[in-house]
Amino acid sequence: MKNKIKRRFIAGAICPKCKAQDTMALTKEDGVEKVTCVSCGEQMTQSEPQVAEVVRQHEQVIGVFKP
Repeated sequence: MKNKIKRRFIAGAICPKCKAQDTMALTKEDGVEKVTCVSCGEQMTQSEPQVAEVVRQHEQVIGVFKP
């Protein structure tokens, strides 16, 4: 049985790509936060500090999500 990942929608958030409002969903898996636009599929990720320490130096990470 596959575990379902819970999505939390970010009220009032606007997708930077398609500009749709209230379509950004936050998920967390293996210490990595991912925000995905359910309208266009745009994704942004950020890892927790202890996970970030082992991430490659030139990996792109965005700011902290605090909904």
